[in-house]
Amino acid sequence: MELTKEEERILAGEEGEARQQAMRLLVALGRIFGAKRMIRVRSAQISGVSYRTIGDAGLEFLEDFARAGARASIRATLNPCGMDLRRWRRMGVPPEFAEKQLRIARAFKRMGIELTWTCTPYYASNRPRFGQSLAWAESSAVAFANSVLGARTNREGGPAALASAVVGRTPLYGLHLDSEREPTHSIRMGFKPSNDLEYNLLGYFLGKSLGSAIPLISGLGRPGLDDLKYLGASAAASGGIALFHVEGVTPEAKRGRFDGRGLEALGIGEEDLVAVKDALSSSRDFDWVLLGCPHLSLAELGAIAGLVRGKRLRKRLICFTSRAVRAEASRRGYIRAIERAGGLVACDTCMVVSPLEAMGIDGAYTNSCKAAHYMPSLSGAEAALRSLRDCVHVAIQAGP
Repeated sequence: MELTKEEERILAGEEGEARQQAMRLLVALGRIFGAKRMIRVRSAQISGVSYRTIGDAGLEFLEDFARAGARASIRATLNPCGMDLRRWRRMGVPPEFAEKQLRIARAFKRMGIELTWTCTPYYASNRPRFGQSLAWAESSAVAFANSVLGARTNREGGPAALASAVVGRTPLYGLHLDSEREPTHSIRMGFKPSNDLEYNLLGYFLGKSLGSAIPLISGLGRPGLDDLKYLGASAAASGGIALFHVEGVTPEAKRGRFDGRGLEALGIGEEDLVAVKDALSSSRDFDWVLLGCPHLSLAELGAIAGLVRGKRLRKRLICFTSRAVRAEASRRGYIRAIERAGGLVACDTCMVVSPLEAMGIDGAYTNSCKAAHYMPSLSGAEAALRSLRDCVHVAIQAGP
């Protein structure tokens, strides 16, 4: 790789041990993928922050890296951790888990990383603009940034995103290049998804069918931002899709760059989504309803509040969101309505990275295909898929 003089100084250790370690990792990554040089990035979004997923080895690495002098040189935000850092006791998180998660939080704070703890940084302070280069790691955030916002990031690993936060650079390859952002498949919809669950199922079907390809989707009409959030999150979970284009909707597709001619075509009908749901969803009845994977938006919290206001929940409901969104939702009275009904609005975490088994949760209703994909392997918990509205109705009526 061709490095600038500043990058060579960092690699030689002239700017400290931590920056040298970060540059070594990024240079090695660039060589693996054939990058010719580094580029500067505007922000980093770091995954691998839950004690549930990184364990003692990850905790020790973060503490050692902080002691070595690692400090963020650009805006850097954090993925959800393993618990609500303020309400972990109410969630039922064991004290031993909480103590180690708090040590992880202290290590990131020492490194100057913004303690956002969300997979939807674009709902808060870290919303990139079209064409900006990023180093983001959380799969659903990567899909949203690339597809919905038109920014540019590869699907980084947690250590690589952290290294980019320290030195402000990433190797130039993959989705940072125009040539790598072209669609590979043309997707023709036989129907228009009607709710959030159907967008989840569509994304999951695309990921299973295409792996890490780049679909150009036509026939969706005008999906909302939350719909696109779920589509990307599910596609990233089942296959590894980091970029999708929606004809007439997403920025690069709206600019008329793609017409779908010459691409491998894939048609999708309602029966395809029914098959995904049947394969992924449990038929059991559960005592829990878990919403917010990815984190709930302000609009979604408002909808939930409207459904439960003045009622009493018969199942245990946890809504996961970011601190920034929760603060605004609180000002609007949404949190009061949900929690007066018996629910909990938790921040900093979600059902995928929290210790569900230790919390006594062996299954839950959810609208998230991403959660249904990961919960069995990470926590041994099953998921029953419903739309967000139907999940809330289940919580109120206590019926399957």
